[in-house]
Amino acid sequence: MRYLDEYRDPALARALLEELRATATRPWSLMEVCGGQTHTIVRQGIDELLPAGIRMIHGPGCPVCVTPLETLDRAMAIAARPDTVLASFGDMLRVPGSHTDLLALKARGADVRVVYSPMDAVKLAQTCPDRHVVFLAVGFETTAPANAMAVLRAAALDLSNFSLLVSHVLVPPAMTAILDAPDCQVQGFLAAGHVCAVMGFSAYEPIAARYRVPIVVTGFEPLDLLEGILLAVRQLESGRHGVENQYARAVRRTGNTAAQDAVRAVFRVTDRTWRGIGPIRASGLTLADEYAAFDAVRRFDIAAVRAEEHPDCVAGEILTGARIPTDCAAYGTRCTPRTPLGAPMVSSEGTCAAYYNAGRTTVAGRAA
Repeated sequence: MRYLDEYRDPALARALLEELRATATRPWSLMEVCGGQTHTIVRQGIDELLPAGIRMIHGPGCPVCVTPLETLDRAMAIAARPDTVLASFGDMLRVPGSHTDLLALKARGADVRVVYSPMDAVKLAQTCPDRHVVFLAVGFETTAPANAMAVLRAAALDLSNFSLLVSHVLVPPAMTAILDAPDCQVQGFLAAGHVCAVMGFSAYEPIAARYRVPIVVTGFEPLDLLEGILLAVRQLESGRHGVENQYARAVRRTGNTAAQDAVRAVFRVTDRTWRGIGPIRASGLTLADEYAAFDAVRRFDIAAVRAEEHPDCVAGEILTGARIPTDCAAYGTRCTPRTPLGAPMVSSEGTCAAYYNAGRTTVAGRAA
């Protein structure tokens, strides 16, 4: 396959669905970890086409959604200073903090700038020596290498006016936290292909063995997802539990070792709080001590910032798959992409946004 259309071929999709129907003899519940996969599943109606009993649970794989509320409030505290520039990817600007968001703060005069790469923020620090430039460094393992390279570049340039506000999270600890939950219904995972393209998938092998669950590294197009679901169901039906790589065109077991080296050089594993979920041990990255000069939390003394979620937002239960967006009383009424109460309604990878943009008011026979 060479062209995008080939990963959306209707005849091949029907064949995979027929094979799934022939394979599945009992109900199974699978979780796709990545928010990009969630959007494809919902937009293409894949979950509605699956055989009866095969249920997709939408996981916490939206990096914008799991960025802690405290991080957003810290970013806004930095942006409100007259001597700083807060640089960020655009999808973070409308994520609600405790009282407002970065876009509203920008409208009121704060110097908040959208960049396409953390290296853009480094260049900004070079061209604005009288301002301190802070890059809002969020995301899973996918974005960590670029942020690590930005720190290494800033160190090489001896930039004293550049720092990161770091809120990186790691996928494997989140998966184990989900599996350890007493009410866990997940029987298999579709792992995020882009994360595994960077980190490989060897870290998933102990999880599959310990919890006896299949994990299938999966891409993002409809045929990728259908094949990933089929591979997971085959394992479940045969009583197997291992890691399979559906996304072989982009992922190798060892991943991108150069990217991993950069991450290991700049960051250290730490406990991390996930928005709406809470603390997960050893589930995040923080700057290593030798790069403490680039840590915005230390530089601006904002570690004490605390925040509380909107009482009507059930983002935590959405992100762990315990509930779906149409279970939320605010969904589609008080909470929309224009007036979001929580991050899952804002991000292009958020589950609530996926449902809303697909016009979902009924799921699996239940009315909203």
